[in-house]
Amino acid sequence: MVKVTRLNNSEFYINPHQIESIQATPDTIIALINGQKYIVKETVDELLGLIIKYRRTVAPTCLPPGNDVD
Repeated sequence: MVKVTRLNNSEFYINPHQIESIQATPDTIIALINGQKYIVKETVDELLGLIIKYRRTVAPTCLPPGNDVD
């Protein structure tokens, strides 16, 4: 799970395997495959970095080294 922050500063965890799309409008909107949408403080690049870090912990051989967003 990836921790994200709502605009009101409350934090929650989201399953990155359920994300359909992420867009900056300029707020970052996460759309899940079930149609649910969340507006979060993290940028698209920050989210991609968190997702890559998460996936490396659950399946470290699935992502080749050097794919960091930072």
